[in-house]
Amino acid sequence: MKTFKILQLNMQYGQGWDDANPDHARVDLGLTLEEIRSHGPDIILLQEVEKAQLGGVQPDPPPNYTLLRAELSGYESYFAYPRADPQELPFGIGLAIFSRTPLRDILRKDLPSPRVEFDFNGKTHTPTDRLLLGATTTVAGRELRLLNTHLLALFMLKTEATDHPRQLRLVVETARASTGPTVLAGDFNVATHEALVRQFAGAGYESVQTSKPTWRRHPLVLDHIFYNRHLRMVSHLVKPTRASDHHVLVAEFEFADS
Repeated sequence: MKTFKILQLNMQYGQGWDDANPDHARVDLGLTLEEIRSHGPDIILLQEVEKAQLGGVQPDPPPNYTLLRAELSGYESYFAYPRADPQELPFGIGLAIFSRTPLRDILRKDLPSPRVEFDFNGKTHTPTDRLLLGATTTVAGRELRLLNTHLLALFMLKTEATDHPRQLRLVVETARASTGPTVLAGDFNVATHEALVRQFAGAGYESVQTSKPTWRRHPLVLDHIFYNRHLRMVSHLVKPTRASDHHVLVAEFEFADS
């Protein structure tokens, strides 16, 4: 395998996109699978795999992940929920990594959220914690570290990551500590992505693209695939999909010294 392809998608627990009624679009995991398969990825990094349940209940086994794992039978995979919290709201949670090659050295790191109060349906809430998921695989005889995350959308709470930097700092520190070939992908939920890109550049990472929006609801670049100096990007694609309110981000890489 000279090159390998990585697919990044916030899948919004399988809820598709309906221009006329986006908040009540149909949940269709078949559409999610169709989109993933159409790209033929070697590695799949997913966010919002499950829909959060009332009271913070986390079904085990996780239903959406269980279906995806059964249907994507040519992949090894790993899934994790964030820390359970009774304040969880009915949106997407949970991260998954799928790989055609075996996964090992699993990392699960909680990312504490700040206690920023906000109103939801007339009640005051504080945000629940987020998560960083990692694994190592071997591609063409070379070790490749994979990191997957989904950060809190502070801009939707009328504040910014610069005011509450802990989540992002933990992710940056983890990425910087990985000295071999590494890919870090996810929904970073940072509206001012230029500052985010500069921060990761300081840790030795480059984003595959920063010009095309990745979210349907607002023209923001929320989703990224970052890679370090041990890798060379061969191509990339931002593809709108009806399978989510986020676009699919796909990038093909080769090892820089190959």
